[in-house]
Amino acid sequence: MKKVTLLGDSIRQIGYGLKVPELLGSGYSVYQPEDNCRFAKYTLRGVLHEWKNDIQGSDIIHWNNGLWDICDLGDGVFTSEGEYVENMLRVARLLKQLGKVVVFATTTPVNPKHEFNKNSTIVRYNELIVPELNKLGIIINDLYTPVAADIEKYISDDLIHLSEEGVDLCAGMVANIIKSNT
Repeated sequence: MKKVTLLGDSIRQIGYGLKVPELLGSGYSVYQPEDNCRFAKYTLRGVLHEWKNDIQGSDIIHWNNGLWDICDLGDGVFTSEGEYVENMLRVARLLKQLGKVVVFATTTPVNPKHEFNKNSTIVRYNELIVPELNKLGIIINDLYTPVAADIEKYISDDLIHLSEEGVDLCAGMVANIIKSNT
């Protein structure tokens, strides 16, 4: 049986993470924290402490962070570009020690009407982190591009989370990349 870990914010927690175990089937054991992994530094703490033993020995770890980091409640983004890259690389290096294969999912877009998150910032942060993760041998699962192709279809009425169609799309992509890399 292959051991899979899913880490990520609510896009995972109340989104694709609900469907991936079923799509993977009985040959996979899936661990994912009940907690929303929120922003990169929160995930870093969880990987170092609360979730470390559960993640250890994973055949593959699939992880996302970003929407909390790029949120701007009025005084600038929550996590600066430099801090985001630094924290994400720390998470990546730790995950590589805990599992055989690590996959990072790019941050998904939001509806342009969203008050606090902007797609231009999401694109910028994805562009900053992807090349750095590639240097570490992290596999990239680009969830941004297919969701951005039809935001009205794939993003829910709350303007940030995945719709049912978005969950299906992303869950399928996550399950496929897991299967093809284990």
